[in-house]
Amino acid sequence: MRQYISRLQWIVMALTISVLAGSCSKNLDQQPESTVDKDAIFGSEAGMKLYTNSFYDVLPGINDTYKVDATADFSAVSSIPDYLRKGAYNARVADGWDWKQLRNINYFIVNCNNPAVDSTTRGNYIGLARFFRAYFYFEKVKRFGDVPWINRPLSIDDKDMLYAGRDKRTLVMDSIIADLDYAASHITLKTDPTASQITKYVVYGLKSRVCLFEGTFRKYQTSYELTSTAPALLQQAADAAAKVMAEGGFSLNQAGGNGLSYRQLFTSAGPVVSEVMLANVSSTTLAVFNDANWYFTSATYGNRLSFTRKFINTYLNIDGTPFTSKSGHDTLPLAKETLDRDKRLQQTIRMGSYTRTDNGKTIAAPPVFSYTYTGYMPIKFSLDDTYYDNGRTGTSSIALMRYAEILLNYAEATAELGKLSDADWAKTVGALRQRAGITGGLGAKPTVADNYLQTNYFPDITDAALLEIRRERGIELVLEGFRVHDLIRWKKGDLLSKSWNGMYVPALDTPMDLNGDGQYDVCFYKTLPATQIKGVTYINVSPTINGVTNPQQLSNDTYGEIHWLDNVERDWSDYKYLYPIPYNDLQLNPKLGQNPGWEL
Repeated sequence: MRQYISRLQWIVMALTISVLAGSCSKNLDQQPESTVDKDAIFGSEAGMKLYTNSFYDVLPGINDTYKVDATADFSAVSSIPDYLRKGAYNARVADGWDWKQLRNINYFIVNCNNPAVDSTTRGNYIGLARFFRAYFYFEKVKRFGDVPWINRPLSIDDKDMLYAGRDKRTLVMDSIIADLDYAASHITLKTDPTASQITKYVVYGLKSRVCLFEGTFRKYQTSYELTSTAPALLQQAADAAAKVMAEGGFSLNQAGGNGLSYRQLFTSAGPVVSEVMLANVSSTTLAVFNDANWYFTSATYGNRLSFTRKFINTYLNIDGTPFTSKSGHDTLPLAKETLDRDKRLQQTIRMGSYTRTDNGKTIAAPPVFSYTYTGYMPIKFSLDDTYYDNGRTGTSSIALMRYAEILLNYAEATAELGKLSDADWAKTVGALRQRAGITGGLGAKPTVADNYLQTNYFPDITDAALLEIRRERGIELVLEGFRVHDLIRWKKGDLLSKSWNGMYVPALDTPMDLNGDGQYDVCFYKTLPATQIKGVTYINVSPTINGVTNPQQLSNDTYGEIHWLDNVERDWSDYKYLYPIPYNDLQLNPKLGQNPGWEL
């Protein structure tokens, strides 16, 4: 089981103990060993296994995944990210140009050649190393574009490479795919009952992710003049996903029925291994916990991440029709707009009959406006007992790769290639929607483009099936760290600068029941009433408070959608599709050059 402790310390300690134990033999004239040499690592499978455990630190930590989407277009948070504020982000505050993990990986690859270990075993562990090198470099390319491709451990004497310029993304991406192909053909582990180790099919899963990203990036980011190379990458994405689908043995979790199966994937202590391919595994024994509850149910620890209404509107009706095709949908309060919808909605936000446990007692749990700005409060990763709300105590494992993603990778790549069939639709998007309780449109791909998606999200996309795949990807993978990079590869970064809207408020000074349980929960006002109802949160939506612009107002002053932080200007420019090279690193090596548009 993979846990987050210092891997290199563990390796050195474990191998040193092994060496010391071996020295306590009857042959007392042996030379003592005070350090771990290469043979202790590369001379046995045990040594290589211990060393390669350190590579897992390349993956996101157990508290990272569900926070990545805080900067996505569907998230309203406590402040506008600096990256989206004019002049607030530049090379002097940039980060991410860190290469320590790469040196650790390259050291292993170069030195894993001891003939005392058979070639199959060595190939397996080199395959693991190359998987992690591919993962490391994929993250770097997504962030910076061109980066130096380094395939050996550098020393202080390697000045030509230490002070060289960056390699083209085409070379780096080709090298990433080559690493993944090697890993897929050499890693021997095919299944893992803990979902915590890299298997052959996790490699294929990552390849489908990588090739889909790069294929669509080259298709839509036309300024790179790489459009002609996109189809080959998209085909590789489809082929890799198809490999997982045909051979991996995974399936969508159905254990909890339509109303629970989806959320079980994010609240179970052990990974739901039928669907979860790779996870950060929690452990009460080793005190490995997450902070999801603390993050989503605190007014101060997290950033009060709330969903926008524009995103919530994309959840279909239970019969498979668009919610936004319903007459009067735009003036429905939360308790009514959430009825008869895709059942993933009730497993993603607080609504309806959702309850929690407090000191053993079941309590109603409507959205709490101390924790949410828009009314759409996430529950996808948080546990239902308030015990977990006040610290890093979460016992759920956090999925890093799911079979659902692979289905969506296959559907999207195939649709982009113009090859998506009704059968493909049924086994991918149709299967996901069926798991969510949706009853219509499961067996055949759609032929009529949804106007809401085109108008609000993707005006340049006319393919009805591709629009729906993008809808499905947003809903199925919400808060799993994919959204921002999806927008980047689709060249839709402008969506990040849109205003944050929330639930509909029919009138001021009228208490609202948010979950339909007959109890009032919140009231919006300009003048606080003299008498207040116990248990109701009162929210001031006046244009100004004490002479300062109020960041939380209603769209029509006395009624309408909640708007949050419209008073702070958002700025998007296409140069922001890449981050700047940090200033200090440019000072050390000017040959790196700065990404266009960023000030030095």
